Amino acid sequence: MNKNLTSNKPIIILVEPQLAENVGMAARAMMNCGLEQLYLINPREDHLSDKAISASSNAEEILYRAKVFASLDEALHDIDFLLATTARHRDQTKTVYTADKAVNVVAQKIFDGVRCGFLFGPERTGLRNEDVCLADAIINIPLNPKHCSLNLSQAVLLVGYEFYKTQIDAPQEQFVVNHSRLAGKDHVLKFCEFLESNLDDCGNFKVGEKREKMIINLRNIFTRNQMTEQELNTLYGAIRHLLKK
Repeated sequence: MNKNLTSNKPIIILVEPQLAENVGMAARAMMNCGLEQLYLINPREDHLSDKAISASSNAEEILYRAKVFASLDEALHDIDFLLATTARHRDQTKTVYTADKAVNVVAQKIFDGVRCGFLFGPERTGLRNEDVCLADAIINIPLNPKHCSLNLSQAVLLVGYEFYKTQIDAPQEQFVVNHSRLAGKDHVLKFCEFLESNLDDCGNFKVGEKREKMIINLRNIFTRNQMTEQELNTLYGAIRHLLKK
């Protein structure tokens, strides 16, 4: 699958959001995850109010582009595949996905040119059954059963982030050396020889038969730890300072 961010991205649909600041925070979560299109179904407060703009934390462009609809039916005119997010059991015959599975399904559909949307309900009550029945499938996020509720922006961020991960090639692990660079093996071995020579001079290797084992232990400390040039220079300076004492 093409891992480049696509212009055909999922639409975030908020059904009857109650608080303007929650809409703003949802826009912020969308911006975090590279999502751009927001549909609002009968919002109770103005999504362009000062509260909403402030809560969006520089994601107000999403709020300005947002489309407002009087009903969910109207909003679905250009959506081919809809996923409803809900934590409660629904007595409806639907495929239920976890978020990570759902976004992979959506990513493939988007790759094939299908217009997709994620549906979120009001903060207090969540989606109604009448809303869920319009969805092709359900996203259920398994959380602590004793406390599984999420606020609106958290839910948008969680689903949005799972989708975003399907669109990028983020390294799962990387070693950051900042303004230095990793020291080559030759530099590390040269430092070890410098250290060993000075330990010899100060009589550290008094027991001859233990010398080889001690040197191996010392070298393992420095060769397995991805030393940077800056770190080696710091050690050189510290040892030379101690030698003067």
